[in-house]
Amino acid sequence: MKYMMFVCTDTEPDTDQNDLPDVEAWVAENDARGRRVHGAVLAPESAATTVRVRRGELVLSDGPFTETKEVIVGFDLLECANLDEAIEVARTHPMARHGRLELRPFADFEQ
Repeated sequence: MKYMMFVCTDTEPDTDQNDLPDVEAWVAENDARGRRVHGAVLAPESAATTVRVRRGELVLSDGPFTETKEVIVGFDLLECANLDEAIEVARTHPMARHGRLELRPFADFEQ
C-alpha cells in the first residue's frame, strides 16, 4: 500500500538531543528495504505559490501566510504492507522528533 508522508515543521520540537537519528541513514535503510519509493526536500516556503480560482478569476498568492506556524518541508512516498508498517517507518524519521509527519494513504478509486 502506498502512503504519502508529509514532512512538516512543528512549533514544539522534542528538546531531547540524545541519540538524534541521521536522515541519510534513514533514507539508506528505507531505500534498501524498498519502503521508500521517492522523497525530496522542498524549497523554502518563501518560494511557494498558492493557486485558487474564485468567481472564475485566477488568484495567486506568493510565499507563506503569516498565520502559518507549521509548513511542509519535504515528502516521502512510502510502499508499506499496512498502516502499522508506515507508522514504524515514520517513527524512525528524524523529523518525528523535530517536526511532525503526516501519513496519508493514496485513495483507491477501483473499489
